[in-house]
Amino acid sequence: MAPLLHSLLLAASLLSTASLSRTLFAYERKQLTREYVESLPEEDARLFAFDGQFAAAPNKTSTRCRYGPDDGKWPSEKAWTKLARQLSSVDALIKAVPQASVCYGDTKNDAQCTALTANWTNSYSHIDDPTEILSPIYQGLTCTPPQIYNSGNCTLGGYPSYVIKAKNVLDLQLGINFARNDGVRLVVKNTGHDFAGKSAGAGALSLWTHGLKDMQFFDNYVDESGYKGPAIKAGAGVQAFELYKFANDHGVVAVAGEGQTVGVMGGYIQGGGHSPLSSIYGMAADHVLGFEVITPIGEFLSANSSANQDLFWALRGGGGGTFGVVTSVMIKVYKDMPVTAASWTLDSSKLGKDNFWAATKAFVDRVTPHADNGTYSYFILAPSATGTDYSFIMQPFFAPNQTAKQVNTLLGPYSSALTRINVPFSPKITEYKGFYAAWQAEFPLEAQSDVQTAFGSRLFPRSNFASETGRNITFNTLRTTVEAGQSVIGFNMAPTLARGGNPDNAVNPAWRTSLLHAITGRRWNLPSTTSSILAARNSFTNGTMQKWRDVTPGSGSYLNEADRLEPNWQQAFWGDKYARLLQIKKDNDPKDVLWAVNAVGSEGWRVESVDGLPDENGKLCKIESATPTSSVAPGATQTGVPCEGFCR
Repeated sequence: MAPLLHSLLLAASLLSTASLSRTLFAYERKQLTREYVESLPEEDARLFAFDGQFAAAPNKTSTRCRYGPDDGKWPSEKAWTKLARQLSSVDALIKAVPQASVCYGDTKNDAQCTALTANWTNSYSHIDDPTEILSPIYQGLTCTPPQIYNSGNCTLGGYPSYVIKAKNVLDLQLGINFARNDGVRLVVKNTGHDFAGKSAGAGALSLWTHGLKDMQFFDNYVDESGYKGPAIKAGAGVQAFELYKFANDHGVVAVAGEGQTVGVMGGYIQGGGHSPLSSIYGMAADHVLGFEVITPIGEFLSANSSANQDLFWALRGGGGGTFGVVTSVMIKVYKDMPVTAASWTLDSSKLGKDNFWAATKAFVDRVTPHADNGTYSYFILAPSATGTDYSFIMQPFFAPNQTAKQVNTLLGPYSSALTRINVPFSPKITEYKGFYAAWQAEFPLEAQSDVQTAFGSRLFPRSNFASETGRNITFNTLRTTVEAGQSVIGFNMAPTLARGGNPDNAVNPAWRTSLLHAITGRRWNLPSTTSSILAARNSFTNGTMQKWRDVTPGSGSYLNEADRLEPNWQQAFWGDKYARLLQIKKDNDPKDVLWAVNAVGSEGWRVESVDGLPDENGKLCKIESATPTSSVAPGATQTGVPCEGFCR
């Protein structure tokens, strides 16, 4: 081991008494200290200093734009080499190379390109890559397999310039301090499950937390909030398929997402997180007992019910990549339970359009009792390839802690409604002994990495389904969307905190009264001009999505699955909680070290996109005379989901 690195790790191991009392993973005990920074030569110390550690340090974050590789003030190769040497391993600093580089130029490899192309929509083919995101349109499509989208050549575009493959807290602290002290844009990436491109950024230094996979189970955890019971502490890089298996191995279940590869402790839980268990346990953020987090200053601290309480409140629903870099999360977990799941399909080509829509309306009429009985319905309402027919695919109707008999009883009124209109109904119903087996068998792997679709979402409140008039208006709005050629992905649930959770957090209050979270998208042809894409996007935001907003006044949108051009996004994502979140952001990150599009406090900056599209392919620069509470300025830049319907 190099003497410098040995000294760094030795200094990092000298933790305070307060830190030793915390439940930390081994990778969280390797920390950067102010004492070590002060021991460095002055030139190095200024690269890695904590914010405010040296009074005379220049404030490079005050410049109009974050520095890029073509700027004279971009860190020198010498500075990047110094960063690489300070990191915990020689391979921790990665110079970004897009996956699809194997399809172009000197690195062209036809076999590898063919394999990448064949697996392009499979999220498992991207999640272990340091640069890829699962919404590549926000990278700028500058390096994509030609059969997916011919970018002509391979350039970084909106990809970061460098990536730190974080192996411990020390690596992340060094990255935060280096970027802040040198005026470099900083982004945080976990798995890349990001509908708006928040984990990409041209010329950025990316902190990749995907490798932080440690997990620990506590049979009887005692928390200062008063909670006593089972808990799991999981690293920021843990994904749903890993968390669910780990929980199952210990006879418990965690409140996490339905998507297999989502990074649970990253943007998912920080954005709120809806779950197959939401109708009985609420949102995933409701079950957080504490975070370990690195602030934009570079400090590593705990945020929980007794320490850094404002930050704790904000991290539970306030959005990822905004208030700090989370390294692990402690969550409540619950005793495993049996699950019954049902699935069925309705097809207008077999039923006739009138009967198809009547059968679909019958389901919309039942969303209230279904969710209030603890179920989570995941369905797709899609036009056919020709647009002349439609399908309703329930996959699945998920009923935790219920038997097949109970599910048959719950679906009885719906079945009777279909019988009255001569629509046959024979759902496939399966009982499972535990949650994990049910989740594995019933939820499909969603297609990702769409290159020609913009997505948006809306939360439809309980009041929309309280009367026949409201149900008709809501149903007709969804039907109009599908008849216009756009699919709808629906999640029928009621995350109202029936038991077990803590609602005092930053989760969008619209979730608490919603019964339907719906996603749709607008597709454009390829190739298309910038003006054609912008026209399609504006038509989507101000046409389709405005109709959805019109029938859900005062409600909101799920920030993790939202339209990047969402107007009045502060209210849409956080309702009346935005003012408090903005103050917490100012208190914790006055220099805007952490920035993401449509994130709390993002109003003062925008990406000056080189292609004129809403993406990360351009410099991050300040907006002159921006006000913290304004909507996004005109021209400012601002998701996948299942491919059925969108990709035809």
